[in-house]
Parts: sequence; structure tokens; C-alpha cells
Amino acid sequence: MRYPDFLKPGDRIGFIAPSFGCAGFEPYYSRFQSALRFFKSEGYETICGPNVFLDEGIGKSSTPEKCGNEINDFFLNEKSDIIISVGGGETMCEDLDYVSFGKIASAKPVWFMGYSDNTNLTFTLPTLCDTAAIYGPSASSFGQKPQHRYLNDFYLLLKGNKLDFSNYDFWEKENPEVETNPLATLNATEPFSLSVYNDGKLSSDIELSFSGRLLGGCLDLLVCLCGTRFDKVKEFNEKYKKDGIIWFLESCDLSPLSIIRGLWQLRNAGWFDTAKGFLIGRSLHYKDEIMGTNCLKAYVDSLKDLNIPIVLDLDIGHLPPQMPVISGAIGDVTVKGNSVKLTHRLC
Repeated sequence: MRYPDFLKPGDRIGFIAPSFGCAGFEPYYSRFQSALRFFKSEGYETICGPNVFLDEGIGKSSTPEKCGNEINDFFLNEKSDIIISVGGGETMCEDLDYVSFGKIASAKPVWFMGYSDNTNLTFTLPTLCDTAAIYGPSASSFGQKPQHRYLNDFYLLLKGNKLDFSNYDFWEKENPEVETNPLATLNATEPFSLSVYNDGKLSSDIELSFSGRLLGGCLDLLVCLCGTRFDKVKEFNEKYKKDGIIWFLESCDLSPLSIIRGLWQLRNAGWFDTAKGFLIGRSLHYKDEIMGTNCLKAYVDSLKDLNIPIVLDLDIGHLPPQMPVISGAIGDVTVKGNSVKLTHRLC
């Protein structure tokens, strides 16, 4: 696995819009402008790609070709030292037809950070290019004032100063203040409460640890990639079978029944053949209940017969804060009571 260089003083931070851009939409536009000021105040040069302030595509900033070209430009032409996506979105998968993954795999590796629709890169970079990526917030999140502690954790990761992370005490269900204050900080009101399915039972008070190579992202997009020419999970599993895979999964638009169907598809495609455990983030539709099941139960019922740990309700995904995850790295997971720690090893 290739690991890019971390941020150094005076480095260039590149911002691209392979999914939604920041074309005047609030709170994203104001937050992104604030984020640019933050990174500049920290001594970094900020470089925006040509699509960042566009709104001319369907479900993303521009056309698939222009978005793919922007990705190639920043990965292949040394435009910046790290790359952060400015937003999630809906149709980033269309960009992949224009991304030069073969050339990216041969070029100097560069950190890319994003989540949700950006799974289309945070997943394909390790599986197609053997290059680690960071599953984490879009650039505009760094424009919050004051910044929540999770953003500081990501900043420390980008600088290479911290590789071990734990859950946060509270999470945000909603933030009405954003309507009048685009820079409003996280409204973290909901107590963190994890549960673990292990050894045939679901528990909220357990001690366990397991290790494996981290891989995953937003289930909505993983299902979309499965079975396409961009699906090289079988080869990735074979290459890293001695490590095994810890799958980190969360979802955006999927209902509980969609989660069941998606996990069935990935299992039958062989994606979980070398799985060592699962880290499940809070679904955006965590409250939905259909036909006697909900999102968390859907994960347990679909995966429990694999007889490996399933850690649920984690700070990963669409309901912040987010715990940093390096896709492609070795992860050491420790659960004790109502806390989880994830330590990354870059090997």
C-alpha cells in the first residue's frame, strides 16, 4: 500500500469538485470561504480546481468529463500536496469513466479526503491504485466556527501528527442554527452509544480487539461500483488476504431494506470473503423502521452468520462528528464498554 506524504508547513492544499461544488449554496459556500481563510491562516497555499464554484452538472459540479479531467489534473500534474473534495453529491460515479487510474497508480501518491459520494475515489484509490485515502469531511466543514474537536483530529491526521482516534461523546442529529448562521458549529446533543454483535449476541458492554486492512465507505456507492470494471475487490482481497479486511460501512439514502439488499449483493460478489470485522457508522436514516427492521438491525441480520465482530453506531458517515479512517491502512480496533479506539498502521 502506498502512503502519500503528509502536510508540511507551506504546502499547497488543492480543492476539487468531483461531486457537488460550492456555487453559492448555503451553508456550503460560506463555510468553504471560511475554510479557505482557515487554511491560509495556517500558512498553506490554497488552490481551487476549475469546477469548485460551478453548478452545471446533474448531481455534481460539471459534466462527467470535466470532473474526471479535474481529478486527473490534480493527481497527475503536481498541482497540490494534498487534495480535499469540496462536497458530496449524487453522480460522481460517472466521473470514473474519465479518470486515468493507471497513470495515478504510477504517479507520486497524494492524499485525497472526502466521504459520501467521494467513496468513488476513497474506495478506488486503494483498490485500483494501491494508494491510501482518507474517509472524512469535505472542505467546507473546516469553515465552522468554532471547529468541533473531530475537525482538529482530521487536521492532525493530514499533518501526520496523529494516527489513533476514539469516538466522541455526543453527535449531531440536527442543527437548526445553520439556517441563520452558515458557520454554526456542530450541534452535538445526542449521547454516543455503541453496541457490538459478537459470539452470537448483541451487547453494549463488551471488551474485544481485532485488526485488519481498512476498506469501505458509503454503502450506496459501493453497491453501485460492485460488478463494474472498477470492481477489483477480489484482487484486493487476494493481495491482502494475510491481513484480512475490516469493512467500514455507512449509508446515506438507503432504507433498511435497501441495506439488506446491498449487503446481500456485496456478499455474493465475494467482497466479504476475507473480512475480519465490520465498523458500522450511523445511517442518515437511522430512525427509519420498515417491516420490523431498522438500519442497525439490517446490518446485524445480514452479517451475523459471518461470525466476526460487528461494531455498530460509530462516528463514521453522514451524522457528525466523524472519526478519521484511512482507507487502505491496517486498523487496530479496540472496544471497551462504550468506547472504541481505532489505531492506524501505515504498512
